[in-house]
Amino acid sequence: MNWKFWQKNKDAEPKKKKSKTREWTDAIIFAVIAATIIRVFFIEAYTIPSGSMEKSLLVGDFLFVSKVNYGARIPMTPVAFPFAHHTLPFTATTKAYWDGVQWKYRRLPGLQNIKNNDVVVFNFPEGDTVALENQNPSYYDLVRANGRAAVNSQYTVTSRPVDKRENYIKRCIGIAGDVVSMKNGIVNVNGKDEPLKNTGMMPYRIQFTKTEIETKPLEDLGFVTGDMIKETEDTYLGNASAEMITELKKLGFVKSAIMMAAKADEKEMGGLFPHDSKRVWNRDNFGPIKIPAKGWTVHIDSNTMPLYYRAIRTYEGNKVEKKGNDWYINDKIATSYTFKMNYYWMMGDNRHNSLDSRYWGFVPEDHIVGKALFIWMSFDSEGSWFSKIRWNRLFRGIH
Repeated sequence: MNWKFWQKNKDAEPKKKKSKTREWTDAIIFAVIAATIIRVFFIEAYTIPSGSMEKSLLVGDFLFVSKVNYGARIPMTPVAFPFAHHTLPFTATTKAYWDGVQWKYRRLPGLQNIKNNDVVVFNFPEGDTVALENQNPSYYDLVRANGRAAVNSQYTVTSRPVDKRENYIKRCIGIAGDVVSMKNGIVNVNGKDEPLKNTGMMPYRIQFTKTEIETKPLEDLGFVTGDMIKETEDTYLGNASAEMITELKKLGFVKSAIMMAAKADEKEMGGLFPHDSKRVWNRDNFGPIKIPAKGWTVHIDSNTMPLYYRAIRTYEGNKVEKKGNDWYINDKIATSYTFKMNYYWMMGDNRHNSLDSRYWGFVPEDHIVGKALFIWMSFDSEGSWFSKIRWNRLFRGIH
């Protein structure tokens, strides 16, 4: 018996050394597994493709989004190609996942709950339609985001598993249980006005004291003068934040600046959630709407069902029918319904250039991806050389 087992046995055969190919293969497999675990359960990088969150987030910003803050979502479509979302790299339609295996929604414990005004990444709540004939900006946002349209009078989003739908980023205006509304472009949450502060954009009609305007002072304030629309000889339409307008009015050549919010009785082209003809709502005037919360019971009638029908049927997986004046859920007559999930109301900071909850309603909790933390890189496509990088935005926190 060898009592000195810790000593190397000279008679033992030397361990066969791995080939270079095997070493590289093992290293690549380990890196892919490690990176996938980090991406799914901890943190993931995203980019901003549109201006719906200006001026909080700009086109060309690259973000890190935390999966830990709200609790990482267990993959609902577990069989998928690494590092791809819904289509394979360099293809437009080839699926990067197999939907033959689908797991129920589950989420690991998080560090916090979603709070009002958090900037959140979530999967687009697919399935709604937007009227094609109106061709409003929201329709074009939808087409750009999903890249496909039905050949008929309406645009229909092709169904995908929840976790393989397009990633959207918006500000959480209302959490489960809140009552939200909007009047003259100002959001109200639980009876308190919540105007955009130090961020966000609204259209303004700006009148100058002269026909030839100085663009440099405007650009210094953050105006994109190339996007401003000339209405008359001395009047322009342009997007701005409230703080930009305050500073603008201090300039000697500005006569007035008025926010161009839609009137309360102005019907929205293209239709807003809940697409109910009895509700004359628009993107600047709507509500009040109570956001469903897990365990909350809503009374079912002709007034509430336009608001909650989609959540009850599509998101919570029930069969919903109307027979005569009665509503049936899962073939049983229903006068009330108790929600199984929390929901959220998401809106873009660039209020007149954002496809958000005003158009497709509530975002269910199983669609939540994570919390936007900070900008790690930002590129300006119109810049040149070193000015392509927005140095002042690097490693800036997102608020």
